[in-house]
Parts: sequence; C-alpha cells; structure tokens
Amino acid sequence: MDAIVLLKDDHKTVEKLFKEFEKAGDGAHKKKRDIVDKIIEELTTHAYIEEEIFYPAAREGAPDTVDHILESVEEHHVVVWMLSELRGMDPEDERFVAKVTVLMENVRHHVEEEEEEWFPKVREAMGRNRLQELGERMEKAKAEAPADPLAVSSADK
Repeated sequence: MDAIVLLKDDHKTVEKLFKEFEKAGDGAHKKKRDIVDKIIEELTTHAYIEEEIFYPAAREGAPDTVDHILESVEEHHVVVWMLSELRGMDPEDERFVAKVTVLMENVRHHVEEEEEEWFPKVREAMGRNRLQELGERMEKAKAEAPADPLAVSSADK
C-alpha cells in the first residue's frame, strides 16, 4: 500500500466514526464517549505517522508543497489539543458535542485540502516506488504512535 492510499484509508476510517457520532442520539453519552475515544486514537496515530514520516519525505520529495506541509502541521496542532481536551471531558458536559463538532469541521477541512490539493502534487513528484516504501514505513510506525495526543510533535509547535 502506498503512503497516500494509507492516509486516505485513515481519513475514511475517521469519517465513518464522525458519522457514527453524528447519528448517536442526544442521550447516548456512553456511545459518544466510546466513539470519541476511537477518534482520539485514530487521529493521534494518523497525525504521528504524517508528521514523523510523510511530511518530512514530502518536504524533500515535493519541495513546492512546503506551504501545505506547514499549514497541515498548524492544523494538527489545533486538532491534537482538542483531542487532549476531549480525552478528559465528561460526555455529559454541555460543551462536549460542540467541541467534537468543531473537531470534525477542522478535520474535514484538513482532509479535503490534503486529498484535493496536496496529495496529487506529492504523488506526481514522488512516484509510486517511493510512496510504496513510505507506506510500509508508516504502517509499521503506527505501532509506535503515542496514545497521548500531546505527545505528537505538532502539539509543541
């Protein structure tokens, strides 16, 4: 699997979780908590492999995408802090659903920019073999991803 396919698969997984959250009823606090815990895990792992492997490789292999990378890191910064806040938040807190909604809006915007504007440029510049190699490294690195969103490098930026 190449790196971009892997990242798009992650995007689909997270979008499914977002839709589950949106369909959960108003009183489904336990279900929403469980879904948000999965979202936190998925997005933390995703941000980690992008920042540790994909972004540095894209920066080198597709230098004209540096502005996209810098913007993506800033978007990750916002997302990992929101994930951290959601981690300890009571699902019955009146701000819980609002915070998840803002998180979903941020992530959906990020995904749209990556998939429509940025990934095609990276694919063209880097080629299939390099993306295959990166995809393998990224898949293995998922096992090393931190559980704490604030352990992702963009949290400190």
